[in-house]
Amino acid sequence: MDRLEATLFEKSSPGRRGCHPPSGGVALVDPVAVLGAELVRETPPALPELGELQVLRHFMRLSQLNFSIDTNFYPLGSCTMKYNPRVNEVTARMPGFARLHPMQPMEAAQGALELMHNLQNDLQEITGMDGFTLQPAAGAHGELTALFMAAAYFRDRGEKRTRVVVPDSSHGTNPASAALAGFEVITIPTNAAGDVDLEQLKQHLNNEVACLMLTNPSTLGLFEQHIVEVARLVHEAGGLLYYDGANMNALLGVARPGDMGFDLVHLNLHKTMSTPHGGGGPGAGPVGARGALVDYLPGPRSARQGEGFTFETPSKSIGRVRMFWGNFLVLVRAYTYIRHHGPEGLREVAEGAVMAANYLRARVKDAFDMPYDRLCMHEFVLSARTMKEKKGVRAMDVAKRLLDYGFHAPTVYFPLCVEEALMIEPTETETLETLDSFAEALLKIAQEDVALVTTAPHTTPVGRADEARAARKPILRWEGEAP
Repeated sequence: MDRLEATLFEKSSPGRRGCHPPSGGVALVDPVAVLGAELVRETPPALPELGELQVLRHFMRLSQLNFSIDTNFYPLGSCTMKYNPRVNEVTARMPGFARLHPMQPMEAAQGALELMHNLQNDLQEITGMDGFTLQPAAGAHGELTALFMAAAYFRDRGEKRTRVVVPDSSHGTNPASAALAGFEVITIPTNAAGDVDLEQLKQHLNNEVACLMLTNPSTLGLFEQHIVEVARLVHEAGGLLYYDGANMNALLGVARPGDMGFDLVHLNLHKTMSTPHGGGGPGAGPVGARGALVDYLPGPRSARQGEGFTFETPSKSIGRVRMFWGNFLVLVRAYTYIRHHGPEGLREVAEGAVMAANYLRARVKDAFDMPYDRLCMHEFVLSARTMKEKKGVRAMDVAKRLLDYGFHAPTVYFPLCVEEALMIEPTETETLETLDSFAEALLKIAQEDVALVTTAPHTTPVGRADEARAARKPILRWEGEAP
């Protein structure tokens, strides 16, 4: 494998350093006195020795080798990898927000409380819910929060409901969240049209089912055509309908989960409201509720008090699920995005995302299998099943080859109900030229020599890795010797 950047250990040179503390006049702490002799090394660790400028340039070069939303098209299905507008970053860096301490008195944080109150109201309007909490730190955390609320709701009603129904086209974290909340997970299949199988749903709905977790549009990129009937069946069985907001980008300003009959909802602000995505950093997964379930929302929540704002906790709250009030600066970014677009702009976001997905789908569908050949929403799923059977080219091979064309790979092998799945989501932020270039790349790959595709990528700094070995036996440290 080619490597364009040596490690810091390989660049190390004895005696180089990034700083030079003064040699005298500074009181040094005796490590033995502080830590004890058994915890103090006899010899210094063999760390790389470099100047500050060397280290800076090293990491800058590494960052330029990465695929990123700022440098490449990122058609990662179900992840909505949309551009993060810089105006959001400017707002989040305003001193009154960025330097606000979470333990600052409420009297000195009225602007922040007002922003949170307004954001709660905006999310209620967007989703059709009656109340919101901003505490959850991510989408899956929001799922878990909503399920804890459902459990508390039925416990107060004296109902022992232990099961959660999840379609096989649901978002991937749904079953894990349900299990973590203590529920038994029941999976139901998708029908030939890509919708929930109503007959299967009816068979599993009983007084043991707490809720149905539904991603709408589903991870197949399809809007549930029978959502009103699904809601009726679940509610007649005494259960709740939970909305996974992972794909809300397709519905902004067009349709609201509350109007469809959903009782609980979470939103992924990094997907729908353009806040930074993934990487283990701070996120946000606000949870909304309707009717009596509002009383179970985590507190405290921002509330108006006279001419100012304060915090309040709902009467039957499940309690705090996140330290302080949530990841505040992520919320600032989301609020900026909503206010920047306004109602008409948010609808244009959804319409643009749906139009881009259907344009791409139409351009490439004849070169791949199309498991559900109908108008999609913001994303669609192709299959490389026939390519695998005829030529031995898998979905993973297509994804790897796309890297050679300068595109990040789409999501592969998900949803699990589609064999050799390629899940593509262009978002509304890409130009027609970018979409055409991506379509042309897919069409070329479908016709390329098998050996060229199955050994891709060829132009990236690192070639194809042994993925099974990388997952089971990762190399987490430098194993050579520093010079």
